[in-house]
Amino acid sequence: MSIGNSPEDDRPSIGRVLQQARIAAGLTVEEVSSSTRVRIPIVHAIEEDDFSRCGGDVYARGHIRMLARAVRLDPDPLIEEFDAEHGGRPAPTPTAPLFEAERIRSEPRRPNWTAAMVAAIVAVVGFVGFTLFSGEDEGSGSAQLAEGATSDKTTPKPTTTKPADPKPVPSESAIAAAPQDKVTVRLSATEGKSWISAKDHNGRLLFDGLLAQGDSKTFQDKERVDLVLGDAGAIDLFVNGKKVDDQFESGQVERLSYTKGDPEVG
Repeated sequence: MSIGNSPEDDRPSIGRVLQQARIAAGLTVEEVSSSTRVRIPIVHAIEEDDFSRCGGDVYARGHIRMLARAVRLDPDPLIEEFDAEHGGRPAPTPTAPLFEAERIRSEPRRPNWTAAMVAAIVAVVGFVGFTLFSGEDEGSGSAQLAEGATSDKTTPKPTTTKPADPKPVPSESAIAAAPQDKVTVRLSATEGKSWISAKDHNGRLLFDGLLAQGDSKTFQDKERVDLVLGDAGAIDLFVNGKKVDDQFESGQVERLSYTKGDPEVG
């Protein structure tokens, strides 16, 4: 006796659905890889339903979501199917409070050069006028001497106003300053979009998703922040108020960990 396949057995797999949608959209694997920053071998593996090259279920979800959007598919049904086949998605945990690394600073007060120059000019003019007036009085002062009148005149010193020293402009490190008793990590997608994941020292998930180009995320913990960058080459990284100068390449997946004493790649 033969048993027929159920409708679910005839349903195309995740990789098959993504491959058919890519072909229908007229896109090559190279074009999809270029637009999503997912490396070509990983795109081929996912289309063959091999998710072992993604580096884990968390990364696989991120790759499936980006590939689905690139071929104009709704990624949610595919993610649900993946979760059903791989034990379900982990329960989300509350996001840790974010440290506002960038605060609006008041513009430094500039010295009032105009008032200082006006005061100096008035003082000079007054001094010159007083000197000329005193000379005329001495030339025609015989009448005053005959009357025995005397006058003690003290030449006033010209007054000048010292301009106030301009306040220093806050540097980039001051704007991104972080408290010493916590570790603060800020990610900015400056070179393109990237999937990212962040956890605190207890392993709680702070964020798991796509960081679009131009967007930023900041994470803070009292001991350690663990990161996974799907495309490390697209990310600018600031740790404890300092920019981390890395050599990450485009499309490179990086696992990083930072503490209060960093920046140092973990």
